[in-house]
Amino acid sequence: MLKGKIEIQSRISLENLFEEEKGTLGLIYTPGVAYVSKEISNNKELAYDYTSKWNNVAIVCDGTRVLGLGNVGPEAAIPVMEGKAVLFKILGGINAFPLCISTQNKDEIIRFVKEIEPIFGAINIEDIESPKVLEIVEGLQEILSIPIFHDDQHGTAVITLAALINALRIVGKKLDAIKLVIAGAGSAGYGIVKILHEAGCQDIIVTDSKGALSIDRDNNNSSDDMKNQYKLEISQKTNPRKLIGNLAHVIEGADVFIGVSGKGGILNHQMIQSMNHDAIVFALSNPDPEILPSDALQGRTRIVATGRSDFPNQINNAVVFPSILRVLLDIRAKTLSQDMLVTVANAIAGIVNDTHLREDYIIPKVNDPRILPTITKALRDAIQNM
Repeated sequence: MLKGKIEIQSRISLENLFEEEKGTLGLIYTPGVAYVSKEISNNKELAYDYTSKWNNVAIVCDGTRVLGLGNVGPEAAIPVMEGKAVLFKILGGINAFPLCISTQNKDEIIRFVKEIEPIFGAINIEDIESPKVLEIVEGLQEILSIPIFHDDQHGTAVITLAALINALRIVGKKLDAIKLVIAGAGSAGYGIVKILHEAGCQDIIVTDSKGALSIDRDNNNSSDDMKNQYKLEISQKTNPRKLIGNLAHVIEGADVFIGVSGKGGILNHQMIQSMNHDAIVFALSNPDPEILPSDALQGRTRIVATGRSDFPNQINNAVVFPSILRVLLDIRAKTLSQDMLVTVANAIAGIVNDTHLREDYIIPKVNDPRILPTITKALRDAIQNM
C-alpha cells in the first residue's frame, strides 16, 4: 500500500516561498544560497551548522548477508534498510538514507563510502558478509573523519552485554567467573568477543562450523579459513584451556550460550542438559534461533533470550543504534571505542532496576523513553573522561 516506508520532506514553509520580493526561494536557492556555499568553502566544518550533514546517516549495504537470508542482492535489501531508516527517525530523530549498492567488491565499497562522506555525519554499515565487512569497517575507520557504526559488530555486542549483565544479576553469577560459549565467528561473534573481553569475561570459547577456535587450531590448520585475521584475533582472546571439539563438546559445563551462528536448531536438549545449573541461553539468530525458548527451558536453562519480537527477552540492536548514532552526531565524534561500548552496555542494563528485573524482562523495550537520555549521558561522560 505504501510503496516504501520513507520519503524526503522539506523543512521550509511553503508560505511566501514564491513571492517576488519577500519570497524565501531566493534565500534557500539562488542567489542567496551562494553566500552559504562560500562560507562552507572556507571552513568545511560549517556544513554541520548550515546543512543537514549534522543529522544525516548513510546506511550502506551490498546485499550479501541480509538478515538470515544470505546473499539476496541490494534490491532485496532495500525493505530491510528502509525499515532501519524508520527506526533511526522514530527513535533517534535521524535522517537515515538506505544506500543499497550494486558492487560487492571490498575496495569499491570503501571508495564509495569515502566519496559520499561530505554529506553525512556518520556511516552505518549493514548486512555485508563477513569477514569482508570487518575489513571494510577497519579500512573506513582509517580514512574517514566521521564515525563508522557497524550494527552486527557494535550494536549486537552492546545489547548482548547489557542483557548478559542483567541475566547474571538474576542467577547470581559474575562475568569474570563464568564459562561462556559463542556459536558463530562472524562479525557479530567477533564484536561480542571484543566487548566481553573488554568487560572482563575471561573464559570464552567460540565455535564455527569446524569446532572450537584456539591458537593450536590456528597452528595446525593453516590451509583453511583460520587464515582469517579476525578469527585469529578471536582465538588469541578466547579458549584459555585450549578446548577442542564441536559445540556439543565445549558447551559441557558452560554457564552461558550465545548463538550468532545464523543457523537454526543447532542447540538441542542434550546440550542444554550438559550446561551448568541456572544456565543462560541467548539464541540470537534470525529468523530461526539456535533453539526455541520452549525447548531451552525444558533443560537446565533459567533465562532464554532470542532476537525475535514474538518471544520474551528480545535482544534487539534497535535498542542501541538510534541512540548511539544520535549522540555521535550531536557531539561530532570521530570514533567509537570498546570502552565506550562497554559504558553504554552498563548504562542500558541499569535502566532495568531490581524491582522490575525478572527472568522474562532483562533489557528495556525498544521504545523505552529512558534509553536516549541514558545513553547520551553515558557517552558524554565517557568521552569527557578519556
